[in-house]
Amino acid sequence: MKRVLSIQDISCLGKCSLTVALPVISAAGIETAIMPTAMLSVHTWFKSFTFHDLTDEIMPVCKNWKEHNFEFDGISTGYLGSFRQIELVEEAFAMFNKPGMLKLVDPVLGDNGKFYVGFDSAFAKRMAHLCGKADVIVPNLTEVAAMLGEEYCGSGYDEKYIRERLKRLAGLGCPNVVITGVSYEKGRYGVAAWNAEKEEYSTYFGEEQPGTFHGTGDLFSAALFAALIREQNMAQALETAVEFTVESIRMTLQNPDHVPYGVEFERAIPCLLGKLNLI
Repeated sequence: MKRVLSIQDISCLGKCSLTVALPVISAAGIETAIMPTAMLSVHTWFKSFTFHDLTDEIMPVCKNWKEHNFEFDGISTGYLGSFRQIELVEEAFAMFNKPGMLKLVDPVLGDNGKFYVGFDSAFAKRMAHLCGKADVIVPNLTEVAAMLGEEYCGSGYDEKYIRERLKRLAGLGCPNVVITGVSYEKGRYGVAAWNAEKEEYSTYFGEEQPGTFHGTGDLFSAALFAALIREQNMAQALETAVEFTVESIRMTLQNPDHVPYGVEFERAIPCLLGKLNLI
């Protein structure tokens, strides 16, 4: 069984970050170790929450794993709350590096043209440096603009714009760039990708769903990572991750009593397993 590591915060109740990554990647038949960068009572959609920073625990845990000779077939990262945490992720990449290990970075910085609280252009520049050390990155359009030092495009973009940004992001050093939240026509919503080594451009679009739900970016990232670890090629992995995310939203909308703080991805797990040919 392959083993991977997910590095990001954990909300004890809520559907994002590690509470999404752990069950999704595990359901794909992959042993999933976790490195919580912070512990929150609930995620930040809620008006109030507790927060405990775990930066000082990261390297001691990594060193203990090395003492036990643990290895990882992949490392994925999500929300990182400080410059120091980015530095520690880079150290973990180097510490556990081995041939064929997949490094996926979701450069969580903001959405809808705005930085998340505590982030700014300097932090985006540092995150861009981390992206240069990854094999796959999955920014949204806000994060694309932030890391490239540009103004947010909003909905005013076309395919040429996306292609150009994919190539510019690949120039950071990452061979596989996936931009999420892309739409070229009404009713279709998905992702665009660029493989710099093969010079291949690809897209995958699913049926656009109404509403906005917290944690769907984390869901997509986890499913994409799982699919790639299970050796789907990028085109297959994009389809798997988009369709699983869309199905999670669709099933949530079918339930009139669904919770407002996340999607019912648990009920869509059969869709993920089907796309991975596990059932």
